[in-house]
Amino acid sequence: MSLAKRNEGANVNSDINVTPMVDVMLVLLIIFMVITPMLQKGVSVDMAKVNNPTPMADADKEDALLVSVMRDGTVYFGTDKVPVDSLTGKVKDRLANRADKRVYVKADARTHFGNVVQVVDSVRAAGVDDLGLLTEQRKSTPNPPPASPAGGQ
Repeated sequence: MSLAKRNEGANVNSDINVTPMVDVMLVLLIIFMVITPMLQKGVSVDMAKVNNPTPMADADKEDALLVSVMRDGTVYFGTDKVPVDSLTGKVKDRLANRADKRVYVKADARTHFGNVVQVVDSVRAAGVDDLGLLTEQRKSTPNPPPASPAGGQ
């Protein structure tokens, strides 16, 4: 009598079935494609209506504190040229007897960002409650009409 030998290890299938994984990934892809545009929309907040109907109109007042940063990095506090290191002290002195601790910072469009950051940090170190960043709108020029081809008809 001979012994029957069972070789079950030879019949084992070790291939991974990727079909369920692909199905799950496609469902997740579709979910993210549908949800992503919804996440990009936010609630618009109009800061002008929160505190003051026209908060930036106060920058045009005669007693407004304006810090200007020029293209070459020079800083003006009002009309006085000031080094960035002494800006904090000058702003503190000017704000000492004022109830409205609002300062406006205006920078040239070609100013290095690091210079503007230094000025903003100096102004904030002086204890400024409100800091306004002023910008200017570019005046758009209408596009010129296309030139007529040479040797017109």
